[in-house]
Amino acid sequence: MEERESKFQRMIREDRSSRDSKSWRGKFIEYLELVKKDPGLAKLAHARMYDIILSAGTEDIHESGDPHVKRLFKDESVKVYRFFADEFFGIEKVIAKIARYFHSASLKGEESRQVLYLMGPVGSGKSSLVEKLHKGLEESEPFYAIEDCPMFEEPLHLLPRHLRREFEKMLGVKIEGDLCPVCRFRLKEQYNEHYEEVPVVTRTFSKRNRLGIGVVPPVDPNNQDTSVLIGSEDISKLDMYSEGDPRVLDLNGALNVGNRGMVEFIEVFKNETEYLHAMITATQEKVIPAPGRHGMVYVDTVIVAHSNEAEWQKFKSDHTNEAILDRIVVIKVPYNLRLSEEVKIYEKILKNSDFQAHIAPHTLEIASMFAILTRLAPTPKCDLMTKLKLYNGEEVVEKGKTKKIDLTELREDAKNEGMSGISTRFIMKALDNALSDNIKGNCINPISVREALITRTKEEDLPDDARKQYLDFLQDVLHKEYLETLESEITKAFVYSYQEQAESLFQNYLDHAEAYVNKTKVRDPNTKEELQPDEGFLKSIEEQIAIIGSAADGFRQEVIAYLWASSRRGAKVSYQSYEPLKEAIEKKLMTSVRDLSRIITKARTRDESQTEKYNVMVQNLLANGYCENCVDVVLKYAANNLWKD
Repeated sequence: MEERESKFQRMIREDRSSRDSKSWRGKFIEYLELVKKDPGLAKLAHARMYDIILSAGTEDIHESGDPHVKRLFKDESVKVYRFFADEFFGIEKVIAKIARYFHSASLKGEESRQVLYLMGPVGSGKSSLVEKLHKGLEESEPFYAIEDCPMFEEPLHLLPRHLRREFEKMLGVKIEGDLCPVCRFRLKEQYNEHYEEVPVVTRTFSKRNRLGIGVVPPVDPNNQDTSVLIGSEDISKLDMYSEGDPRVLDLNGALNVGNRGMVEFIEVFKNETEYLHAMITATQEKVIPAPGRHGMVYVDTVIVAHSNEAEWQKFKSDHTNEAILDRIVVIKVPYNLRLSEEVKIYEKILKNSDFQAHIAPHTLEIASMFAILTRLAPTPKCDLMTKLKLYNGEEVVEKGKTKKIDLTELREDAKNEGMSGISTRFIMKALDNALSDNIKGNCINPISVREALITRTKEEDLPDDARKQYLDFLQDVLHKEYLETLESEITKAFVYSYQEQAESLFQNYLDHAEAYVNKTKVRDPNTKEELQPDEGFLKSIEEQIAIIGSAADGFRQEVIAYLWASSRRGAKVSYQSYEPLKEAIEKKLMTSVRDLSRIITKARTRDESQTEKYNVMVQNLLANGYCENCVDVVLKYAANNLWKD
């Protein structure tokens, strides 16, 4: 026990020592020397936030090497900010816009005097993005402030106006802003205008302590009080001091405490328009009115607001709000539309929860597919499942050819895509329900989750046409999609060393196709004799994806040309390199064992050979991420729904 206590004590001592080493207190004249060495100490709020975002590093989205990403973004360069990367998925362009806003504002452009407004549907991540900025501030280095200032203001405000130009040259900084009424009074009365003697301290951003981070929740229109924003006068002190005395001021409003950092306006347009004028003045003029008769107070803060699209459209439609609209940078935060990223969202949420159940393969994919299908806009160019796969950077093969659809055109035709549909919270509730219905097995699978989603969709307060469409997705589209996936999983589990056999088929196909295209012969690796290309073998592969007759010649030429170009670029060539051929080889392998898997999976009694093959198949499924409970469930489901006679 003593050893454990000493470890605790050591951890506490080391933490306290680390924090103490970052704290500083000195006179203003000493602070000037610090700024001279490092002008960045006096940076403004937007520059501080931009530096925090950049501090984690950046990379181009193509650096991941993911072929799906390469197909999706092609030659488009999108910067990925690692500050957000571990918590936000599929909204790289949205985050890039947010970073661009801070970059422009850090350079003191027009956006430094505008509100950053995030607009999107419920559950799209608006609040989480703002919370991440809060966290970034709280984990950043301490900042320097005038000691006991209610607004933690920049010490350089102590410099008189007539000397600032000279000090700016000496320090290498631009000095903005003026002292608050409280500090101006203290400088005169307490320090006799000797500003070089005023103490300066380091402060640490803290949302809970209302230090550099202010939050403004929506206020009841019948009880709006601007003191929430700009503070108030302490009426208990009016007996001692006159109304114009700064000592009666209580500068504890959100815009006061958010000075040097940021202020968040939650559901901003639920407030009356008049209530928003202080917000606009704070960002455009960088001043807010002091309570009572104390003039204007300088503020340096990042103002971030957010709400849903309906509130934005209602506010925007009122022409009397034009002055406010002109001072807002609008960034849409839609739902994610990439399947792989949607899965990562649920994995992150589950990881951060106490969720202990086993999750069968493809469970989160099926749930994610449903969420994304509800968010997609229909198009005459393809069905929604094809669109989902294209948006995920997948190649969709039809009749042996990769489907050629311009992603840019798809997006242009549906500019508001992702602004409606099912939220992540809806999906998480369904996952919870699926688990609660299967406590005994402590496992959720695509079948139980799909049923939970159907139940929730029927119970949810949705428009009739939306409910009908969503149920169609679940009962028809996703049912068929999962059956295809399940058939592939089971038949692959029957193939001994599936990867090796697929690669062997691929190499064999290449040898014969290349000889056929170049009108040469194939050398047998064992006998060394030269043979004519085996057209029967080539056709047996190609017919799996409906390549027959004269189309075979063109397909073989395309395969050889594509793979030759890939190898010339230094890319590793495998059976997965060319999507149409990959699909053909997989179908060929699965066809070879489909009848066997159908018979053995459905059989109620099995002979010794069948039992051995069945057990191998089960072991392969277990090795691929299934548990004994979900193997039993999916195999029973397959027996009842696949390979119907």
